Amino acid sequence: MTDVIDLEECGEEFRRDPHPLYARLREHGPVHRVRLPASDGHYDTWLVVGYDEARAALADPRLAKDGSRIGVTFLDEEMIGRHLLVTDPPQHTRLRGLITRAFTMRRVEELRPRIERITDDLLDVMMPHGSADLVESLAYPLPITVICELLGVPELDRTEFRKLSTEVVAPTSAESGYDAFVRLAEYLTELIRDKRRAGHSGDLLSDLIRTTAEDGDRLSPGELRGMAFLLLIAGHETTVNLITNAVHALLTHPEQLAALRADMTLLDGAVEEALRYEGPVENATFRFAAEPLEIAGTSIASGDAVMIGLTAADRDAGRFPDPDRFDIRRDTRGHLAFGHGIHYCLGAPLARLEARTALRALLDRAPALTLDGPPGEWLPGTLIRGVRSLRVRW
Repeated sequence: MTDVIDLEECGEEFRRDPHPLYARLREHGPVHRVRLPASDGHYDTWLVVGYDEARAALADPRLAKDGSRIGVTFLDEEMIGRHLLVTDPPQHTRLRGLITRAFTMRRVEELRPRIERITDDLLDVMMPHGSADLVESLAYPLPITVICELLGVPELDRTEFRKLSTEVVAPTSAESGYDAFVRLAEYLTELIRDKRRAGHSGDLLSDLIRTTAEDGDRLSPGELRGMAFLLLIAGHETTVNLITNAVHALLTHPEQLAALRADMTLLDGAVEEALRYEGPVENATFRFAAEPLEIAGTSIASGDAVMIGLTAADRDAGRFPDPDRFDIRRDTRGHLAFGHGIHYCLGAPLARLEARTALRALLDRAPALTLDGPPGEWLPGTLIRGVRSLRVRW
């Protein structure tokens, strides 16, 4: 292996299927120096591809999410505001405590009837056509509707918001990604201003504006914007690709699809295996070495960027035997698709609920569901794992 592996030089095949490269890297060790593709800014970073090392790194307090600990600030963070993915304790503990006061498990469970209704309504429109793009017809509109209703985003804004959010998580260029951040920051500032003027309306964003800790602590305007950004982006982009990737995996493994149709008690296992096999987040967002450290004998200098490969770790044969086999009966406990440690995904219960609801309803109403051609273009960059379109017929 070369000192720095340039992922841009790995070509389009890496974008379509990064797993063979990650497997080759693991053969030579769990940690490597890589240069990210141009769409990710061509940054050099350490990439952790081994399961044990990734799990440990996700919970290692020496790997900071807050770049200011090493003297680094990012323009997008200054524009959007502080949120859970760019903070460490004690600030992270404070922010997570405030948001969990409003975004509770009970609140997620209360969404179940509405999620089922939205899913049925989308399928009512989709089914008479006999074929459709699953992304446009179900995988995208379900989670975007749920999260926008939850947060109180006006329906008229959702199409534009989708364009901006996709550009943020999978930028087609550094310039377009930056522009999307600017426009999103402006939009969220205005949305929060409107919520303050309107008074309490029962949505999550209104609750976050008013939520107060026992000591009187509240989210600042910048923190509100940052948390709204995180909830809106993470609350639908990942779920779009979880649903799409799960359907794609099932349709390309007909024996697994048949097993699920024969026994729908396997549904939870199918969702968890989809998360492990082709999770919607390829790599966790950057961490930075707050002090010199070693990962599996590799020296990481203070200030170095570290990227933890969630997709790579979940295909590590040392943790999941025969990892390239899609098996809905597999024991998937411990997979890292939602992360690990204090940064474990706050929205995991909502994502799981939406994916289970969508899969159950789709398979029930489309008994002859099959692919209608190859999947569309895989999203650029190394953050989100998913395709822009997936044609299906029934």
